[in-house]
Amino acid sequence: MSACLRFTRRVWKSFIDNKGHDAQCFPNLVIHRAIPGSVDVSLKIEPYNLNRVGTVHGGLIMSLTDTLGSLAVASKGHYMTGVSTDIGASFVKPAGRTGDILHAKATLTAIGKSLAYTRVDFLNPGGDLVAYGYHTKYVGKSSSDPNNVKFSDDGEKVVEGQDVN
Repeated sequence: MSACLRFTRRVWKSFIDNKGHDAQCFPNLVIHRAIPGSVDVSLKIEPYNLNRVGTVHGGLIMSLTDTLGSLAVASKGHYMTGVSTDIGASFVKPAGRTGDILHAKATLTAIGKSLAYTRVDFLNPGGDLVAYGYHTKYVGKSSSDPNNVKFSDDGEKVVEGQDVN
Protein backbone atom coordinates (compact mmCIF):
# COMPACT_ATOMS: atom_id res chain seq x y z
CA MET A 1 0.00 0.00 0.00
CA SER A 2 1.33 3.44 -0.89
CA ALA A 3 2.32 5.89 1.84
CA CYS A 4 -0.24 8.36 0.49
CA LEU A 5 -3.10 5.86 0.79
CA ARG A 6 -1.97 4.83 4.29
CA PHE A 7 -1.78 8.47 5.42
CA THR A 8 -5.13 9.45 3.89
CA ARG A 9 -6.82 6.46 5.54
CA ARG A 10 -5.22 7.48 8.86
CA VAL A 11 -6.70 10.98 8.51
CA TRP A 12 -10.10 9.43 7.67
CA LYS A 13 -9.82 7.20 10.76
CA SER A 14 -9.29 10.33 12.87
CA PHE A 15 -12.56 11.72 11.44
CA ILE A 16 -14.40 8.51 12.39
CA ASP A 17 -12.74 8.24 15.81
CA ASN A 18 -14.04 11.75 16.58
CA LYS A 19 -17.56 10.19 16.51
CA GLY A 20 -18.98 13.34 14.94
CA HIS A 21 -20.85 14.04 11.73
CA ASP A 22 -18.78 11.80 9.44
CA ALA A 23 -19.15 8.77 11.69
CA GLN A 24 -22.91 9.31 11.87
CA CYS A 25 -23.58 10.05 8.20
CA PHE A 26 -21.22 7.80 6.25
CA PRO A 27 -19.36 5.36 8.48
CA ASN A 28 -19.14 2.89 5.58
CA LEU A 29 -17.08 5.18 3.31
CA VAL A 30 -14.23 3.23 1.71
CA ILE A 31 -11.06 4.88 0.42
CA HIS A 32 -9.83 2.78 -2.52
CA ARG A 33 -7.01 4.90 -3.86
CA ALA A 34 -5.06 7.98 -2.86
CA ILE A 35 -2.27 9.65 -4.76
CA PRO A 36 -1.02 13.14 -4.00
CA GLY A 37 -3.91 15.43 -4.88
CA SER A 38 -6.55 12.79 -5.63
CA VAL A 39 -8.71 10.34 -3.67
CA ASP A 40 -11.12 7.68 -4.99
CA VAL A 41 -13.85 6.42 -2.64
CA SER A 42 -17.12 4.54 -2.61
CA LEU A 43 -20.14 4.57 -0.33
CA LYS A 44 -22.94 2.05 -0.11
CA ILE A 45 -26.19 4.01 0.05
CA GLU A 46 -28.18 3.33 3.21
CA PRO A 47 -31.81 4.24 3.98
CA TYR A 48 -30.66 7.15 6.17
CA ASN A 49 -28.89 8.67 3.10
CA LEU A 50 -32.18 9.15 1.21
CA ASN A 51 -34.59 12.03 0.72
CA ARG A 52 -38.37 11.63 0.95
CA VAL A 53 -38.67 10.43 -2.67
CA GLY A 54 -36.24 7.57 -2.05
CA THR A 55 -33.09 8.84 -3.76
CA VAL A 56 -29.80 10.16 -2.37
CA HIS A 57 -30.38 13.34 -0.38
CA GLY A 58 -28.62 16.44 -1.71
CA GLY A 59 -27.33 17.07 1.80
CA LEU A 60 -25.33 13.84 1.57
CA ILE A 61 -23.65 15.10 -1.60
CA MET A 62 -22.87 18.43 0.08
CA SER A 63 -21.54 16.75 3.20
CA LEU A 64 -19.41 14.35 1.17
CA THR A 65 -18.09 17.29 -0.86
CA ASP A 66 -16.88 18.82 2.40
CA THR A 67 -15.32 15.63 3.77
CA LEU A 68 -13.83 14.42 0.51
CA GLY A 69 -12.40 17.86 -0.20
CA SER A 70 -10.66 17.53 3.16
CA LEU A 71 -9.33 14.10 2.21
CA ALA A 72 -8.01 15.51 -1.06
CA VAL A 73 -6.04 18.01 1.04
CA ALA A 74 -4.88 15.15 3.27
CA SER A 75 -3.60 13.30 0.21
CA LYS A 76 -0.99 16.05 -0.12
CA GLY A 77 0.29 15.26 3.38
CA HIS A 78 -1.83 17.59 5.52
CA TYR A 79 -2.97 15.85 8.70
CA MET A 80 -5.13 18.81 9.73
CA THR A 81 -7.11 19.72 6.64
CA GLY A 82 -8.23 23.25 7.42
CA VAL A 83 -11.69 24.78 7.58
CA SER A 84 -14.29 25.46 4.91
CA THR A 85 -14.66 28.91 3.43
CA ASP A 86 -16.90 28.07 0.47
CA ILE A 87 -18.75 25.00 -0.73
CA GLY A 88 -21.27 24.20 -3.44
CA ALA A 89 -22.64 21.46 -5.65
CA SER A 90 -24.50 20.85 -8.87
CA PHE A 91 -26.91 17.93 -9.10
CA VAL A 92 -27.02 16.33 -12.54
CA LYS A 93 -29.35 13.37 -11.97
CA PRO A 94 -30.54 11.14 -9.11
CA ALA A 95 -27.49 9.66 -7.40
CA GLY A 96 -28.93 6.31 -6.36
CA ARG A 97 -31.15 4.35 -4.03
CA THR A 98 -30.63 2.08 -1.03
CA GLY A 99 -28.01 -0.57 -1.77
CA ASP A 100 -26.43 1.28 -4.71
CA ILE A 101 -22.75 2.10 -4.57
CA LEU A 102 -21.95 5.79 -5.04
CA HIS A 103 -18.42 6.42 -6.33
CA ALA A 104 -16.54 9.68 -5.93
CA LYS A 105 -13.25 11.18 -6.99
CA ALA A 106 -11.96 14.14 -5.00
CA THR A 107 -9.27 16.26 -6.62
CA LEU A 108 -7.16 19.01 -5.13
CA THR A 109 -7.22 21.53 -7.96
CA ALA A 110 -4.89 24.04 -6.28
CA ILE A 111 -3.26 24.74 -2.94
CA GLY A 112 -1.42 27.82 -1.78
CA LYS A 113 -0.16 29.15 1.53
CA SER A 114 -3.63 29.83 2.88
CA LEU A 115 -6.29 28.36 0.56
CA ALA A 116 -6.94 24.98 -1.03
CA TYR A 117 -9.47 24.33 -3.80
CA THR A 118 -11.08 20.97 -4.48
CA ARG A 119 -13.59 19.36 -6.82
CA VAL A 120 -15.50 16.15 -6.18
CA ASP A 121 -17.18 14.18 -8.98
CA PHE A 122 -19.90 11.70 -7.97
CA LEU A 123 -20.66 8.73 -10.22
CA ASN A 124 -23.37 6.07 -10.15
CA PRO A 125 -22.46 2.37 -10.52
CA GLY A 126 -22.68 2.73 -14.31
CA GLY A 127 -20.04 5.47 -14.28
CA ASP A 128 -22.44 8.33 -15.08
CA LEU A 129 -21.81 11.72 -13.47
CA VAL A 130 -24.67 12.36 -11.03
CA ALA A 131 -23.31 15.41 -9.18
CA TYR A 132 -20.18 17.45 -8.64
CA GLY A 133 -19.11 19.69 -5.83
CA TYR A 134 -16.46 22.29 -5.13
CA HIS A 135 -14.88 23.16 -1.82
CA THR A 136 -12.53 25.94 -0.74
CA LYS A 137 -10.62 25.49 2.50
CA TYR A 138 -8.48 27.78 4.62
CA VAL A 139 -5.31 25.75 5.28
CA GLY A 140 -2.99 28.54 6.52
CA LYS A 141 -2.66 27.34 10.12
CA SER A 142 -2.90 23.63 9.33
CA SER A 143 0.07 23.70 6.95
CA SER A 144 2.50 23.65 9.89
CA ASP A 145 0.96 20.75 11.82
CA PRO A 146 3.69 18.42 13.17
CA ASN A 147 1.83 15.37 11.82
CA ASN A 148 2.10 16.60 8.22
CA VAL A 149 4.27 14.69 5.77
CA LYS A 150 5.64 15.11 2.27
CA PHE A 151 5.33 12.32 -0.28
CA SER A 152 7.38 11.33 -3.25
CA ASP A 153 5.74 12.56 -6.46
CA ASP A 154 3.99 9.20 -6.94
CA GLY A 155 2.88 9.00 -3.29
CA GLU A 156 4.64 5.69 -2.71
CA LYS A 157 7.01 6.96 -0.01
CA VAL A 158 7.14 9.58 2.71
CA VAL A 159 10.17 11.78 2.02
CA GLU A 160 9.69 14.14 4.96
CA GLY A 161 7.92 13.50 8.26
CA GLN A 162 6.93 10.26 9.92
CA ASP A 163 5.34 7.38 8.00
CA VAL A 164 3.01 5.65 10.48
CA ASN A 165 1.85 2.17 9.47
